[in-house]
Amino acid sequence: MTSWPSTKAPQVLRALLRAGWAIKRQSGSHRVLSKEGFHDQEEIGPAMLARIAKHTGLRRDQ
Repeated sequence: MTSWPSTKAPQVLRALLRAGWAIKRQSGSHRVLSKEGFHDQEEIGPAMLARIAKHTGLRRDQ
């Protein structure tokens, strides 16, 4: 169980924008954020790749 409370999406977006994130593109209500230098040269491990695949529906061969 997490100690984080439920929060409205606009409040989270404002916090991320204040922290240096920027809206890269938007399609409807779906926003993609980016931050300069974030994960540019880092390697993403298998556990994180599995989480990303689970949430996005991507398969290993894609």
